[in-house]
Amino acid sequence: MIVAITLSQSSSDDLIKVVFLLIILAMNDVVDTLWPYPRPDSPPLLTPEQAQHTLDVWLLPNFSMLTLFCMLEPLRVANRFGSDLFAWRLRSLDGKGVVASNGVSIEVNAELSGVPDDASLMVVSSYQPEADVSAQGRAVLRRIAAHGGWLGGLETAPFILARAGVLKGYRVALHWESAPAFRREFPLLEVSSSYYELDSRRLTGGGGVASIDIMLSWIELTYGPALADAVGRQLIHQRHERSPVDLDVRYARLPRSVVKSLAVMEANLAKALPIPEVCRLAGQSQRQLTRLFTMHFGETPKQCYLGMRLDRAQQLLAGSGCRTTEAALATGFQHLAHFSRAYRARFAESPRETAARDAD
Repeated sequence: MIVAITLSQSSSDDLIKVVFLLIILAMNDVVDTLWPYPRPDSPPLLTPEQAQHTLDVWLLPNFSMLTLFCMLEPLRVANRFGSDLFAWRLRSLDGKGVVASNGVSIEVNAELSGVPDDASLMVVSSYQPEADVSAQGRAVLRRIAAHGGWLGGLETAPFILARAGVLKGYRVALHWESAPAFRREFPLLEVSSSYYELDSRRLTGGGGVASIDIMLSWIELTYGPALADAVGRQLIHQRHERSPVDLDVRYARLPRSVVKSLAVMEANLAKALPIPEVCRLAGQSQRQLTRLFTMHFGETPKQCYLGMRLDRAQQLLAGSGCRTTEAALATGFQHLAHFSRAYRARFAESPRETAARDAD
């Protein structure tokens, strides 16, 4: 803004006053816009009655403690910047404490049933997300969605939201290990490769330390990038992009034919292609491709392809309820005995042992 001021020569004192006034106004404007430093007189912990936004958090048994802490700390730090911004309430289905996956018990503030219709509710789960979710819990999610409330889910919680039918029309992000099983159970939902997906009514993400970036993005959506960046600096956290590093970036130093081969393999895990066909699609002779794979990975294209398929099978078996036969067929194995031998050789346990361990 440009201000034109006309003064006479006899009004030098007034000019000094005006200059000082403009300096003070400019300093105040910078403070309000850039959020440069946390104000020590502002209480970091607020009640829902004090805060502009309250986040209700539904904790499921065996939830990730890391996800919970990384989710709440950005909100706490944001409150140090001079406004009563965020409060949070921890909830469980019965109002009793919840034991995290690391064995630590966390006390909660209230039962899930008492959450308001227009709440902002975040669901945090980890192993066996469906084991402790009753029809009552799904009804609460549907009630909030019907009233236009805000719903979020981290790690495996998108399974819970999807089973309640509140993710239709939204892109879904979740922990990479659970993505194959999610696609299999919900083929009509679009699964994103990003660490998280956020819009005005839904938030889903993989959890873990990425929860810091998730909440910083929520702060940015609500209050702007200046506050989000300031909170990140206070946490000594360098914000990351929403999406994982592209294949071209990860493999920037690899020959183009090797990168093409890996892309072909990744796109054909469910129906394994013969190695000569992989070579043809990559535009490279089998002899030369074998030499390049051995040089860069220490294994042949066939061995690398087999390892990729087995890794995908392990993802399907771990925590998804997928049976051994289903995992084998989903990763291009026609003979169960061959699949079991290759799986044991790679992971030192049978597919059934993986499935049984993660089901416990």
